[in-house]
Amino acid sequence: MAKCEFTGLAPQFVVTDVVGTAEYYRDKLGFEILGFFAEPPVYAMVRRGNAEIHFGKSDGDQTQTNEDVRHGLGTDAYIFVSAINELLTEFLAAGVEIVEGPIKRIYDCVEITIRDCNGFQLVFGE
Repeated sequence: MAKCEFTGLAPQFVVTDVVGTAEYYRDKLGFEILGFFAEPPVYAMVRRGNAEIHFGKSDGDQTQTNEDVRHGLGTDAYIFVSAINELLTEFLAAGVEIVEGPIKRIYDCVEITIRDCNGFQLVFGE
């Protein structure tokens, strides 16, 4: 019997503006926009390397981030990268909100934590 391999993961964030969010990820974080779905758009997908994130339109006029329930603990997505210092330079030039880092953790990863245009917290680690 063939063993099933997981080949990717795409978290979905629920946001009020899928177009604006996808454009932020393109313009500030270096992702490519894979597409918008429906008219007006209610879903969008972005990708950078093997990291893919999807955005779904919220029913209301408010984005609810995990911060509302985690109270400063944890993160919304963790993305593994190969060149953290270069990424930091890129993010600083783009005006990305850096929450923390780069910082070396006890588990031997160097990390940068950012907050996106909706308040989602992403950690990039090498």
